[in-house]
Amino acid sequence: MTGDWMMSGWMMSGWMTGSVLAIAALLDFWIGDPWNWLHPVQVMGWVIGRYSQVALKTLKSPLLQRVAGVGLGLLLISGSGIAGWLLIVLGMNIHSWFGGAIASILLASCLAARSLRRAATEVIEPLEKDDLQEARSRLSLYVGRDTDQLSREEILRAVFETVTENAVDGIMAPLFYALVGAVLGQMITGGSLPGLSWSVALALAFKASSTLDSMVGYRTVPYTDLGWFSARTDDVLTWLPCRLTVLTIGVLSRRPRQVWSICRRDAPQDPSPNAGWSECVYAAALRVQVGGTNVYRGQVKSKPILGDADEPLAIAKVYAALRLTRWTVLIWLTLGVTALVV
Repeated sequence: MTGDWMMSGWMMSGWMTGSVLAIAALLDFWIGDPWNWLHPVQVMGWVIGRYSQVALKTLKSPLLQRVAGVGLGLLLISGSGIAGWLLIVLGMNIHSWFGGAIASILLASCLAARSLRRAATEVIEPLEKDDLQEARSRLSLYVGRDTDQLSREEILRAVFETVTENAVDGIMAPLFYALVGAVLGQMITGGSLPGLSWSVALALAFKASSTLDSMVGYRTVPYTDLGWFSARTDDVLTWLPCRLTVLTIGVLSRRPRQVWSICRRDAPQDPSPNAGWSECVYAAALRVQVGGTNVYRGQVKSKPILGDADEPLAIAKVYAALRLTRWTVLIWLTLGVTALVV
């Protein structure tokens, strides 16, 4: 009798946690990040900015800056995770549905599916009207490369590369840690509802790592030493979800061996241990080629060529890449919810 009750409690908790994860994904897909809402990344960005300003101003030694970089990374990543965990525990103590609502909102804030889709659409709309000037102007809001001289083909490549590189950092990796946290929390708490707090904690911790990398994880001054820990940590945390994304998209392409072969051939050429794989798997799955020459603040840089140019890189390919990401999210959610309730 006791065993049946415990199993029932496990399944109820699993279904609720799975429902929260699904609701979070739907909130991100339909609503995204409302402009007038305080976003966790804004708080993270404020902390990073203030800490970096003080560290760079007061610490002149490279060694001390590297130590400060470790402190910044540990502070923000662990602090974000603990804050998320406490918020859900407190919410659950008020009412399980209240805690679930907070978890849904926080988890949705960790995902960026709608943001990526909106960014791609905003650039593609003027491109469809052959308004290259407007397309270049809008693209400059989302990429670091110089856009004022880009051709139609180069604009499309930039959009495709942005959508596919950020699919892992902005969607799949935080979803991966949310799912891992949900299953881990279920196991640790024996199926009690506060186990959901682990899902939020890991997702926010990864989001903190990603935000650190985007703000200070550069090899150039002034962040060469201060940002080294953030860059390495993000590389490590993104490695597994990136490879799982590659495997999933390979299966979805129905040519997994060929896609994997192309990725193994081309992706390691990229200096990033993850970005090259992320861009390459989409290119291989959709039979297009990306990479080439980019200009950053007047400096010409060459990115490795990824994929085979079997088909032209058209607007439809960008939307196809977004669909691949949506299918990958659906597959991971299905597998995660199944793990929670079985």
